Amino acid sequence: MRLLERIFDLAIIGGGVNGCGIARDAVGRGNTVFLCEMNDLASGTSSWSTKLVHGGLRYLEYYEFRLVREALIEREILWGIAPHIIRPLRFVLPHHAGLRPAWLLRLGLFLYDHIGGRHLLPATRSVDLKRDEVGKPLIPNRYSRAFEYSDCFVDDARLVVLNARDAADKGAEIRTRTRATEIRQSGGLWMVSMVNTLTGERSQVRARALVNAGGPWVEDVLGRGAGVNAKAKVRLVQGSHIVVKKLYDHDRAYMFQNADGRIIFVIPYQDDFTLIGTTDRDYDGDPAKVKATAEEIQYLCTAASEYLAKPVTPDDVVWTYSGVRPLYDDGASEAKAATRDYVFELDTPGGVPLLSIYGGKITTYRRLAEEALERLAPYLRSAKAREGWTGKWPLPGGDMDVSDIDGLIAELQRGYPFLSHEHARRLARAYGTRAIKLLGDAKSLADLGQAFGATLTEREVRYLIANEWAVTADDVVWRRSKLGLRLSADEIAALDDWIRTHAVPQSPLLEAGGRS
Repeated sequence: MRLLERIFDLAIIGGGVNGCGIARDAVGRGNTVFLCEMNDLASGTSSWSTKLVHGGLRYLEYYEFRLVREALIEREILWGIAPHIIRPLRFVLPHHAGLRPAWLLRLGLFLYDHIGGRHLLPATRSVDLKRDEVGKPLIPNRYSRAFEYSDCFVDDARLVVLNARDAADKGAEIRTRTRATEIRQSGGLWMVSMVNTLTGERSQVRARALVNAGGPWVEDVLGRGAGVNAKAKVRLVQGSHIVVKKLYDHDRAYMFQNADGRIIFVIPYQDDFTLIGTTDRDYDGDPAKVKATAEEIQYLCTAASEYLAKPVTPDDVVWTYSGVRPLYDDGASEAKAATRDYVFELDTPGGVPLLSIYGGKITTYRRLAEEALERLAPYLRSAKAREGWTGKWPLPGGDMDVSDIDGLIAELQRGYPFLSHEHARRLARAYGTRAIKLLGDAKSLADLGQAFGATLTEREVRYLIANEWAVTADDVVWRRSKLGLRLSADEIAALDDWIRTHAVPQSPLLEAGGRS
């Protein structure tokens, strides 16, 4: 077993949004950081969200005012540091007679507009559904008025990868496909034993502090020899989504209330599709094997059809995905009422700190990272330096104004006139200004190498392998992009074959500061 000679200030288990967010913040404060993830980055909960950076309007009903305020503040901060993968989105909330009264919706949206420091996003407005275009997709004469409010859409898996990329650029060591098999104390340090799930190679790393960001596996990680009797418990809640062909032509999303008190979102997705979700049900089983059930798919179809003039049926579904949210178990009787707030448990067996994370949501990952490092401040050498920097420093590719994405698309088409508008737009929205690094000195489409379909080229795949830890076709088409919606099963299989036979070894850049 290979022992890394270097002693790190902080080791992190888990490569989801919380783990990668903490890695980025910690290394930016001057700490040495090591992170291991047993699968691909964002392969668990963090890539199966509803893709929203939002305050969580419905959490006001559960008096989660602090969480909502924090999330509302974070919306514009995250948009500012990642305008390529985050964009404003207007939501239409029809008033459904017999459910929440209109005055309650108005009050909730008034709070939503005013408690979170909204500066750039437009305010709420009332909508006459009989006259406005957003009323056209709805059942005629059933809904007459609605409220339209602002939140943001995010490419969740890319958010995770870009946090990891920035952490690696600043010196963190990021290892994917590396499972922590044992954690124990030795000589006043944490010793983490690991195995590479692809090669079987075993290694160990030592660190002064340890973060357990295992998500749904947080309790499993503690069971690997930590010597900790955790007081907090995790509540696994399954959230499933369906994707159908585009349901309407305008660019707004909908928030629909259901008779059971839950809500679902209907969201324009990947230009030609519509995303519908999410469900909320307790989950008991292996989080790695979670799948949308026929019952959940029918529930989402029925809920959407309560509002839409053209009913949605299971036959319309082109893709489903499901994730397990590792919520803090606050004893709520229903999954929909369980808190979405995050909870830390700091244990110091033998005086060596272990911070376990329960709950959290995509929107508040950056604040969670800041609070995690505040908790660990007494044990880290550089915990206070550059506090708050992650909300000011752009994520890789995000060094542009929030309104300048169209300018970047035009710049790409000027510099690379062989790109179609669709291709340039996709690259700009995925990679931001780093799209220029990806395209390099290409003078023609042929210079980008083999074409795999849906504008995916060899140049892009090589970039993802060398710079973003991609190893398989699934990494490329379902997490680094959503091109799996456009590629056939045969095309994805051909891409997998190509990666196995043509992929180059990791670049020196990654060996020095990223994956090894």
